[in-house]
Amino acid sequence: MRPPPCFEEAGTLRQQARAAGMDPNYWYAVEEVRRVRPGSVVEIVFWKHSIALFRGTDGSFQAIENRCAHRQLKLSIGHVEGCRLVCAYHGWEYGGRERPAGVPYDGNGRSFPRLALKTYPVKVRYGLVWLFPGDPEQAEQRHIPEIPELEGPGRWTCVPLRFTWSAHHSMVIDNVSDFTHAHLHRRYRPFDGATLTTCETVGDNVHLAYDTRVGRGRISGLFVDHKRLDTNSMKLCYEYPYQWSNTDDAIKHWLFVLPMDERTTRVFFLFYFKSLKIPFLPVRIPRFAMTAVMKISNRVLIAPLLAQDQFALEAEQEGYEKHWDARPVEFNPVVKAFQEVTVRKWREYLALGPEEGDARV
Repeated sequence: MRPPPCFEEAGTLRQQARAAGMDPNYWYAVEEVRRVRPGSVVEIVFWKHSIALFRGTDGSFQAIENRCAHRQLKLSIGHVEGCRLVCAYHGWEYGGRERPAGVPYDGNGRSFPRLALKTYPVKVRYGLVWLFPGDPEQAEQRHIPEIPELEGPGRWTCVPLRFTWSAHHSMVIDNVSDFTHAHLHRRYRPFDGATLTTCETVGDNVHLAYDTRVGRGRISGLFVDHKRLDTNSMKLCYEYPYQWSNTDDAIKHWLFVLPMDERTTRVFFLFYFKSLKIPFLPVRIPRFAMTAVMKISNRVLIAPLLAQDQFALEAEQEGYEKHWDARPVEFNPVVKAFQEVTVRKWREYLALGPEEGDARV
């Protein structure tokens, strides 16, 4: 059985989309802050490139190419001392304020010639760690998405969710904005009866809207005040490389994907609500109790719902790998629009040439 074609050899739009990477010259969510404790290191993978993300004992984050310049061991199997990452083999150190990253030293303090390792800009926002895997000089020109509802003293409650799915990132984007798959979620009914009313590509963004009944599930529907909110329509956008939705400025979400390779994607969901009501009563849940409610909701409602998407997407990935040359059959125009943007952005990045970055594999 022949494997799916690489990007350069792909013929159809779908084949190209399923082989495309993502432009590294954007900020990507890579981990939840709470999961990287001070004094620890984790491995992050962006499009087949391994990166060591570590947190100093002072709480600050740094990221560096995940290999020691000496014997090429992964630095993520080392340990953190203060604000430096120490290789497990010979103890070469990287990072920290006193010594630039990539300049190791021996136990006697003798300096070695500079052995360059790539470092990556890192920021923290919305409970997530963000990394810029592309050209560091472009990091300040690009911006992490602005989510005003999650800023300031009156911010809405949000508890991030993160998963690793065995599916290409374009399949994930297709899934979250294609509302023709309500059958998959018939148990939870997050949306129902969707009719596409808008689909427009503007630059690198695909704007769409559906007339659909949102939040009508047997349990979840009890927490939404349908008398005060218009939950019969939803706006969405593939704001490359991110995705978001908005229902009546009261129910919103963002999706951030971290493309690891052609069949693996890490996903971060931020669901946030202006308010929720107490079931069977026209009374809002107090703000101080919203975090606890969201944690329970994530565990018993949202995570099981997303598990259905994971099941379908991983099955789609397996199906594509076996039948990649099957004739594409797609009825929802938004999917074609998403794939066109994904393919164009990857083609534009490849055209820059290898001197502009190293995420081309």
